[in-house]
Amino acid sequence: MLTRMATPLIAGNWKMNKLVSDAVPWVESLLERLQQQPRAREELLLLVPFTHIHPLAEKLRGSQVRLGAQDLSQHDSGAYTGEVSGAMLRDAGADFVLVGHSERRQYHQENDFIINAKMRAAQRQWLIPILCIGETAQQRDEGQENGVVIGQLENALDGLEFATARELVIAYEPVWSIGTGRTATAEDAQAMCSLIRTWLQDRMPAVADKVRILYGGSMKPSNSNELLAQPDINGGLIGGASLELDDLLAIHASAS
Repeated sequence: MLTRMATPLIAGNWKMNKLVSDAVPWVESLLERLQQQPRAREELLLLVPFTHIHPLAEKLRGSQVRLGAQDLSQHDSGAYTGEVSGAMLRDAGADFVLVGHSERRQYHQENDFIINAKMRAAQRQWLIPILCIGETAQQRDEGQENGVVIGQLENALDGLEFATARELVIAYEPVWSIGTGRTATAEDAQAMCSLIRTWLQDRMPAVADKVRILYGGSMKPSNSNELLAQPDINGGLIGGASLELDDLLAIHASAS
């Protein structure tokens, strides 16, 4: 059970799944289920494709479920065909945005310079960035995991200041344990999240204890209780399990 000062956050990342025609009734069912339960302190967030934000924002208005995007452009406007700006996301109804997800780093070659620019873009538009960081299997096998994660933190947050802990979320993704057959234990997850917390305490001591650190390594109902019991894990960035209503609600209940 979570006992830290930071309000727990369960963030479901749908990735490139569900059509709007699927998503709307799914969200309606989610809201019906949540209405049958006492209103939770824990926050529930859906990170959805760009096309889904506006119709889902209409459905979620006034509810306890927050809405976010999976990426944004580092530019605010201009001749950037195919890009979506932070202002567009805010206008459509998003409050949060993923930045630096491991799949963006891997498949779109996003480097620390681009990720820092996207963090700045999110901040300019009053979006709450969820900064994703984590090491690959090779980096862990070579004993580089701590240096890699701290380096990603330093570069992504270079030049940025946060007045309150609510303005930043960090998600630790052990890339080496996602779809590889290797499993990160709760102790592995806590060790890295503790390292991140220590860095935050040095870098931004006024808000560090309340900045939410999420675990993003294949959290599911079978392991969520153990992971969310760790002292420096304040929630989860949920992939596949967030597409199943029962699984997402079970993980959300684990955060209480």
